[in-house]
Amino acid sequence: MPPRASKRKATAPQNSSSITSADDSPTASDKTKTKKTDRVDSLFDSYANSSLGIIEHAFQTGISNFLQCSHLRPNSPEGIEALCSDMNVEHTDVRILMFAWKLKAQRQGYFTRDEWRSGMKALKVDSLSKLKKGLPELEKEVNTPENFQDFYSYAFRYCLTEEKQKTVDIESVCELLNLVLGSQFQSKVDLLIEYLKIQSDYKAINLDQWMGFLRFCKEISFPDLENYDADLAWPLILDNFVDWMKEKLS
Repeated sequence: MPPRASKRKATAPQNSSSITSADDSPTASDKTKTKKTDRVDSLFDSYANSSLGIIEHAFQTGISNFLQCSHLRPNSPEGIEALCSDMNVEHTDVRILMFAWKLKAQRQGYFTRDEWRSGMKALKVDSLSKLKKGLPELEKEVNTPENFQDFYSYAFRYCLTEEKQKTVDIESVCELLNLVLGSQFQSKVDLLIEYLKIQSDYKAINLDQWMGFLRFCKEISFPDLENYDADLAWPLILDNFVDWMKEKLS
């Protein structure tokens, strides 16, 4: 007697490409991240130069232009100025420089999409309103001892707009000093700026001298300068400034 045929229907083999593993399915977390990235990109696109794929500032060289320019073309503000306007922040506000520091922007006057994405992620914001609300926290973050020195150094390097440029002109340094140090050390900064403008030995400042200004403001008693020791490793320009100060006070 022949064996009874099975009534079970044969199952057609499934193509591996039609099988979706549970591990390959987007999770709720993945979808949330995608939506946030889309919002961040959309915000970037609303201010970016579409032909270049970057957010531009009207200034492109020199802190003087950063402080003075508002736009390149009449009735056509550049992206960064438009962003500042929408946040009700002046484009000369030090917090915009702090924002550039947080984005780790490499070129003065430009924000790339990658810089924008990483900076917004670090700030944990994905909308204009959140960015605006996050500025006070960014200011607090920058002004912590562990971050301020890095920001101060970045402010100088951000002004090096030409390849192999090592120095920043005196006029720009004076404006930058007031912008980044004025709120903390106004009396010292005012006199340092006064000296820099009248001296004739230096037409530009390098990074070592720039960092020396911060150290001077933080460490030296003022206005008596009694703990300033010229035998220590101070830039010569500060030795000259102290001599000028002592003569001025006497």
